[in-house]
Parts: sequence; structure tokens; C-alpha cells
Amino acid sequence: MFSHVLPNVTGPVLVLAGAGTGKTRVITYRVAYMLATGIPPEQILGMTFTNKAATEMKERLAALAGAEAAQKVTLGTFHAFACRLLRREIAVLGYLPNFTIADDSDQKSLIKQAAAACGFTRDDAPVPQAAVYISRCKNAMLTPEAARREAAGGGDEIYAQIYARYQELLMLQNMLDFDDLLLFAYQLLHDHPEIRGRYQEHYQYLLVDEYQDTNLVQFELIKLLAGERQNLCVVGDDDQSIYGWRGADAGNILKFTDHFPHAAQQEIKLEQNYRSTNNILKAANAAIAQGYARKEKNLWSDFGDGEPIIVAASANAEAEAEFIASYLHQFFDEHREYRYGDCAVLYRSNYLSRQLEQTLRMREIPYQLVGGQEFYQRSEVKDAAAYLRLTVNPREDQSLLRILGNPPRGLGEKAVAKLKEWRLTRKRPMLEGLGSAEFGEAVAGKGAAAARSLHATVMRYRELFAIPGELAAKVKAYLSEVGYLDGLQKVYKDIEDATRRRENVDEFINAIAQFEAKQPEAVTLADFLEKFALLEENDRTADNSEKGDGVVLSTIHAAKGLEFPLVFVVALEQNIFPNERALHEDSLDEELRLFYVALTRAKRYLVLTHAAERFRYGRVERQRPSEFLNRLPEELTDSGEDYEYIQKLSVDSINAGFAKIFELLK
Repeated sequence: MFSHVLPNVTGPVLVLAGAGTGKTRVITYRVAYMLATGIPPEQILGMTFTNKAATEMKERLAALAGAEAAQKVTLGTFHAFACRLLRREIAVLGYLPNFTIADDSDQKSLIKQAAAACGFTRDDAPVPQAAVYISRCKNAMLTPEAARREAAGGGDEIYAQIYARYQELLMLQNMLDFDDLLLFAYQLLHDHPEIRGRYQEHYQYLLVDEYQDTNLVQFELIKLLAGERQNLCVVGDDDQSIYGWRGADAGNILKFTDHFPHAAQQEIKLEQNYRSTNNILKAANAAIAQGYARKEKNLWSDFGDGEPIIVAASANAEAEAEFIASYLHQFFDEHREYRYGDCAVLYRSNYLSRQLEQTLRMREIPYQLVGGQEFYQRSEVKDAAAYLRLTVNPREDQSLLRILGNPPRGLGEKAVAKLKEWRLTRKRPMLEGLGSAEFGEAVAGKGAAAARSLHATVMRYRELFAIPGELAAKVKAYLSEVGYLDGLQKVYKDIEDATRRRENVDEFINAIAQFEAKQPEAVTLADFLEKFALLEENDRTADNSEKGDGVVLSTIHAAKGLEFPLVFVVALEQNIFPNERALHEDSLDEELRLFYVALTRAKRYLVLTHAAERFRYGRVERQRPSEFLNRLPEELTDSGEDYEYIQKLSVDSINAGFAKIFELLK
């Protein structure tokens, strides 16, 4: 199936794999072939963007080459590889190897503290803007010092100051954020030739999945690891480069032969699609064929032409949602072999789901909304994780502050203020302050005893958790001993709410037990917390095989990598898809690639919808069909009157209804 991508395992190779052509399988087959030719498994490094893809690779490789050889090959995400490297080498950067990884809430808290140090109050701290700025700097490989120089005298100068202070706070607590993992790994290899040489010698063969999604740091990291050997195979599709807003650079794949000149002789195209009918593929090919620099590809499949693509016009957003609901009812009446989870409704932006949700509820069609609160983001789970993180990294003040009053233990705002003051004067971690005689004298009474007890328990379990084995049992004992498990009832007064949250914490402990059971040897708490922290954003998608049966509602970005027998792409209107920013900035390339990704999620049936009017910015606005629809050949589409579901609500009646509401609010 992929025999033409297997030979020539030396030198740089670019595999252009179009949508649905089996990108991930290419890497698996290539690694299996390399092992069969006698290449030691320890010398092979494969990197991808999601844990899901890495797991699939490992399972397929084990089936092809045997579990023992597969276990010795390093396959994982960029961040997982960087984290492993840093655990071994980070001391040269001034950090301890037991660093913890800051999550979103940690970052927000630290940015607030950094902003306060720069003169902002709690209410006016520009946290979201600073977070975006800091991430962009790190993805552009700008240190705080370089960012300050670049921002001097400009509008970003205050953000550069916040960045510098934020980075100091991270280092003080022996913490790294997600972007630091890649940037620090690059700095280690770039600035320390002896370390770089060791890793180049160890990993002599590199493979990279989804290469079109790499950013500057990842690209530079790959170059350093490839070294002079350049035994590098990258697999990707420039037509699916849709993450420019978070630093991905399509130029990395488009200019691969410039970066690695010998690759000009080894550029391989995969164009046979194993997912969609030819009508869908012809439409996708036509949509992407014109308008910007790309590597030419022409997808085809053995599934025949299939059904025409439906293009449905509606009067407004309500009518559009009603049309989708009616279509679904009719579809399931006619196609009993499908379930709700086999269908997806995709949109450009999250706000477009509101009307769809409302209508599907009214029409009693079950749905699952991608982007709801993740299990690991629930407050009680994050609290439990904070207790655990504190035992691994006692310097991490963020975790201590999170759990100090949960459950209540007589350490209120005054005690916290004294603890912060102790940290500032002593330049030592807060946890150490909890056990100090000086802090005990300052708070006295019940609080002092609770502080000493918490400090002693954390330090005792720090030693126990460092011993591999019986991890889940030790975690449950620890959370019970610090009072967290029984304390949930004190924090959440409603019995049902407290019970539900206790069940979630129990499930978190079950996840630790499952992780432990899957490992080939005994593990420590640090091993689990690293896995927990490295859950990539790309892993949080609508994997409907693991969720309840419901129509999937998702942004197109979140649906990348997924496929469904029936797909709706909604709100295909100018200023929505393509969106206003892309139109104003004359940067339609990525919007067009996003449209291509949306079309190629469909396996058998594809429905595209647009509305004549939509309520936006507080009023009903006339809408024009998306210019992307004009790219579809007429012979592939059906936009007859049978598919026009016109709602009786007129613009005048909608406006009149809102006028009455506003009048009542006066």
C-alpha cells in the first residue's frame, strides 16, 4: 500500500499526503521497514502533534514489528520529547529536573502577579493580551531580553516587561509553561554542542508527522536533531495548514527542498484517498486548486462518484437550523445503518452553535458539543492535581495557594498574606514557610497546627511517591490524609454537588490506576503528572467513538483529523466564512485551507448551508453567500428548491420582537 515511501531511509524525504490518504500509517510502515532492514529501534525518533496519533502509531508498529521492538522506538509528541530531554539536561539552564508544567490557570495567575509587579491593579491587568504576547514571543524564539529590545519605545513595551517578570516567577517556582518546553529544548541543543552531539548520535533517524503544522521552534529543533546526517522523513499536507494563528508556518513544508536540498530527489505524493467519494474529492480539489502557493495534488478514491453535494439556502439562522434538523430526521429514517454520532455539523466559530443547539434540543435530536468543559479542567480534579504536584515540586507556590484553603483549615487571607511576606523576605518556597517556627508564631492557634501538619504530610508523601509502584493506592491515602476527600462536603454544601465532585476525584484516581496498569514497569507520581500535563490541546477533539451517541457540533479546527459519513458545513457567508479579519487583511489562504479541511471530513454525504440574513452585532444583517461556494463545479452540487427550508420569520418580525424587548428593559 505504501511501498513507494519505504525505500531510501537515508537522507531527507518529503511525503505529501493529501487528506484521507493515511498520513499516520505512512510513518508506521516506514518505521517497520527500517526495523526490518536492521536499523536499531533505539536510533529512531518519531514526532507528532497529538497523543492520540502517537498511541495509534505505537499500536500499529507493535502489530507490524512486534511489541519488543516497538517499545524501543521513541514515538511521541514534540512536547513529550522536549520534556524528556529537559528532565535529563535542564540543570545547565538553572532549573531542577523535578520542574512542573504550568497549566492555563497557573499561567493566568502568574501573569496577574507579573502585571501587579509592573504597576497594574487586579482589575485592569491585561492578562489575555499578555498571554498571547508571551506565547508569540516564545514561538518566535524571543527571550524576555530580546523581546524588551524589540518592543522598546513601542506599544508592546509593557507586555515585554510583564513577560520578563512572568518568566522570573516561573523560574522561582521551578515551573515551565508549555511553550518553554520547546524553546528550552532548542536552547539546550543549540547552545551546548556536547549535548547536541549526544542526541544526534542517539537518534540517527527522524520522522515527523503533520509537518505542515510545525512552527519556528519546532522547525529549528528538527534541524538541530537531523544534523549533518539529515536522515529525516516528514509527512504532511500543505493544504491542511490551518494553525497559523498559533504560530504554524506552511512555509516549512512548502520550502522543504530549500531547507534540505537533497530532498528534491525524494518528494513523494500520496493522492489516493481512503475516506471520501469522488464528488467530495473533486469539490475539494477544485476549491483548493487556485489562489495561493501550494504543492499540487489531485485526490481520488475507489468509492465512485457518490451523492451530489447539497448547497442549501435558508432565510435566516433559525431556518438554517430547522433545515438541518429536518434533514437529519429524514436521513435517519432512510439510513437506519447510521447513528447520530456518525453526523457532524461544522462551523467557523464557536458562537454559531447557539441556534443549532437550541433547535436540536427542541427537535429532540441528541448532540455532543465539542469544547465543553474537559474532565481534567474541572475544579475538583485540578485541586486534587495541585495536591499531587506539590509533592513532586515543593517550590511550586501556585499549587500551595490553590489548596491551602481547600478544605478550610484555619489559614485565611491574613495567614496567606503572612506566608507571601515570608517568601519575599526569605526567598524560599511557601511550603517551607508552612513548616517554619516563625510562620507558626505569626498565625498561632489552629492555623499553626494545620500548617505544620500539612507541611509534614506533603513532605512525607514526597518520599513515598518517589518510590515506584502502588501509585493509585498512595494517591488515595494522601488525598484522604490531607483532608481533601472528606473535605469536599465542607467546600460544596449541596450534598448532590459534593457527591458528584467526589465521584470525579475518584475517577481521577481511577485514571491514575489505569495509567499505572498500562506501563511495562512500576512508575512514580512524577511519571503520571508529566503525562497528565502533556495532554495536548489537539487531543481534545470530538472523538465520537469515546463519547455518547449524539450529532457532533464542532468548529472545523477541532474536527481536523476526524471523519464522518454525513457532514454539514454551516454559515458559509462572506464575513463569517471567510471571516472578516481574513477579508480585511487580504489573507484568504488559511481560510481556504480551512474550507478544504471541512469538505474532506465527509465520507459519503456533504451538505453546505448559508442564510440570507443573520443576527449579528445586535441587529439583523443581510448576508452574501461565501465566495468559496463559487469554487465548486456546478455539476457536483445540487441546490434545488427541495433543499430550501424557508422559515416564516421575516426580518421585520424579528426586529419588531427585539424592539419590544428593548422597550420593556427601559
